[in-house]
Parts: sequence; structure tokens; C-alpha cells
Amino acid sequence: MDPQRKRKIRLVVALSVAVLLAAALVYTSFSAASEAKQPSQLIGAVPGVTYDLTGKVVPGSIRHRGEELDFRVADREGGGASIPVTYSGTVPDPFRGGREIVLTGEVAHGVFVGERDTLVTKCPSKFTTAK
Repeated sequence: MDPQRKRKIRLVVALSVAVLLAAALVYTSFSAASEAKQPSQLIGAVPGVTYDLTGKVVPGSIRHRGEELDFRVADREGGGASIPVTYSGTVPDPFRGGREIVLTGEVAHGVFVGERDTLVTKCPSKFTTAK
């Protein structure tokens, strides 16, 4: 076989493999992402399904019960429904009423049960303009 033709075949095969790998990477990147749900979207949620909950901690609702932390989370825009949350695990320092959080867990008997060590507190940005 002609050496020039061999090089062309190798180039086509290598480029085809690279395109397939890039397509697989893009597919897995987008299929692995899950949108975080707000409390109003989790009312009546299917038990046993894992969700990412996002919202604001209702001020005055935080209660420590031994190793567990109980609080309520409301929609980020305010108003709407709030959902009770039970969580055990590491609590970030900036966690307090009025802060936005993201928590992974599932709904059981109307209560969102957070998975251990999945609580993330969003800090307010110092670059946002004052209202």
C-alpha cells in the first residue's frame, strides 16, 4: 500500500475518534446536569427521588436538635410556599436566616431530608448594586 494513502487513512481514523470522543464528552456534560428546584416546585414531589433544593432560609426558623438542624426554605424571590428541611452534617459558617442555600436530598412525608454534607450556602455578592 502506498505510504501517502496510509497516512491519509490514519489521519481520517484519528480525526473520527477525536470527534466521537468530543461528542461523548459534550453529551455526558449536559445529561449529568440537574436543575435545582425551589420549594414551591417540591410540594407534592415524588418520595424517593433525589432533588437539589435551592431557596432562602426563612429567618427565625433555624432550630438545632442534637446533631440535626431543622429550618424552613422559601422560594428565592420571596412569597410562595416554604418547605421544612431536616439536615445533619457540616454547616457552612455563613449559614443563617435570609441566605440562599443549595441542598441535595429527598422529600419524605412533606419534609425535605438533606443528604449529609451537601449543604452549600451562597454568599451575597459584593458586586451587586444596592436597591
